[in-house]
Amino acid sequence: MSTARVARRIAAGAAYGGGSIGLIGAATVGVVLAEVQLAKRTVGGGTAPVPPSADGRYGVAFAGPSDPLLMGMLGDSTAAGQGVRRAGHTPGALLASGLAAVAERPVDLRNVALPGARSDDLDRQVSLLLADPCRRPDVCVIMIGANDVTHRMPATQSVRCLTTAVRRLRTAGAEVIVGTCPDLGTIEPVYQPLRWLARRASRQLAAAQTIGAVEQGGRTVSLGDLLGPEFEANPRELFGPDNYHPSAEGYATAAMALLPTLCAALGLWPESDHLDASRSEGMLPVAKAASRAAREAGTEVTGARAPWALLKHRRRRRLPAHTDPHPHPDDAHPGGARPRHA
Repeated sequence: MSTARVARRIAAGAAYGGGSIGLIGAATVGVVLAEVQLAKRTVGGGTAPVPPSADGRYGVAFAGPSDPLLMGMLGDSTAAGQGVRRAGHTPGALLASGLAAVAERPVDLRNVALPGARSDDLDRQVSLLLADPCRRPDVCVIMIGANDVTHRMPATQSVRCLTTAVRRLRTAGAEVIVGTCPDLGTIEPVYQPLRWLARRASRQLAAAQTIGAVEQGGRTVSLGDLLGPEFEANPRELFGPDNYHPSAEGYATAAMALLPTLCAALGLWPESDHLDASRSEGMLPVAKAASRAAREAGTEVTGARAPWALLKHRRRRRLPAHTDPHPHPDDAHPGGARPRHA
């Protein structure tokens, strides 16, 4: 069965309360999980530094009459920035710095992502972001999915949790960008045929995530094997201290793929949503757009008139030099410490 058809079945099951639809057989997934855990021990001992808190204000040089934008980061260890030691090297900080530079406006970042989180933790994370009714996020980035695959979460449940999170954030007025499930087949110590199975499961979930998120008014960017070629060519540079999570350079590569869509969602990117055939962009049924995006990392899918979606390959810009966060002027936590939410 094609990835598009599997993804549509998963998304339909998530939307209408259908039963579990497996990505691959439960026994096979269990073996993949064992292989991934072995891979973690092989390449880095299975431990990584606690992600640094990157909450704070970015782009203070642009302070002016406009209120700062509020950006939320949700998801798992990749959203939290596990693997790096400096706050300015996390994907949230990189995206907040880039957004501030494009918008010429300060950006307040609040990261509620949790290492090891699966999609069923998104409800808690969204509640944290929406707890203050006087300060709702303008834009949110969600990076989730790998732990759903390795921990055998039913795909319908995974997508249902994600779509609910996107719907809650959109109802609150936030633009939402989802970095879909990365390609677990790029983990070098996972060997064939399990590597192929991991890739297949990852792509099927990524495509189903795209359908669910787009139908709730979000946008998606496929992370897929975005870092695969870079990891293979420069493992010392793109693996973090644990030799498993991305390094600062690796996170910058992912952030460069997400930033154009983040800015476009806020109407800040110079490119409109017109399609450029020279870059293989087009309007497709959402399931086909999702399937194609899952095969090509860095591809954006944006909803059009149902059941159609726009498939975009936005030109990337180099991110500004990394910037560590400045404390929020209105925060007054004892001793200057900021509360940790992830």
